[in-house]
Amino acid sequence: MATPHNEAKKEDIAKKVIMPGDPLRAKYIAENYLKDYKLVNTVRCMYAYTGYYNGEKVTVMAHGMGNPSIGIYSYELFNFYDVDEIIRVGSCGALTKSLKLKDVILALSSYSISSYAKVSTNYLDNTIESNNELNNKIINTANNINIKLISGNVYNTDVFYNDNDDINDLYNNKKCLAIEMESFALFYNAKILNKKAACLLSVSDNVVTKEELSSYDRQTSFDEMIKLALEVITS
Repeated sequence: MATPHNEAKKEDIAKKVIMPGDPLRAKYIAENYLKDYKLVNTVRCMYAYTGYYNGEKVTVMAHGMGNPSIGIYSYELFNFYDVDEIIRVGSCGALTKSLKLKDVILALSSYSISSYAKVSTNYLDNTIESNNELNNKIINTANNINIKLISGNVYNTDVFYNDNDDINDLYNNKKCLAIEMESFALFYNAKILNKKAACLLSVSDNVVTKEELSSYDRQTSFDEMIKLALEVITS
């Protein structure tokens, strides 16, 4: 079954999917972690690869940038390809100097003023939680394979270049550890379609200290997060 955005056949997509934003990160994951993988989608260069990790079938598909983009791809995977679980593996900007570059964050909930959910079903809450069962599995797996994991809430924004964000309010009052652009739509789609979704983030920059990784490092240096997601989704 194909959609306007995904040419893969239904049987080409695994029931559990890992989604990085960057298509080149999807390529990196497939080439470095999957066995017997094949490229199953190239529409709009939003690469999807299906292969095997620990003997289990898994799909890695890019979702692009922003809530509308991940909204399309995750909805189609959940609704048309019968995907059960999606773990986003993305980058984020830390909102506190205590977080270091490449630290791994598990987003327990996503706070946003995005209109994505309101436009879809007039859902008016500004916070959506990720799946508790999947989160517990991630936490337990991280402990078992000795990966440091920081759990908390994140701030989801529709605007990358935004000088109006009050960092102190987001961190101290909203209790958000980091800022990113896709978790809210992913969690919302999972909620309305009765599916499971989680979000792992690697710190790519720090809005307080102004430290940042290069674009190449963002593509290729998030191995702890990638390994954790793969271990969880195939266990």
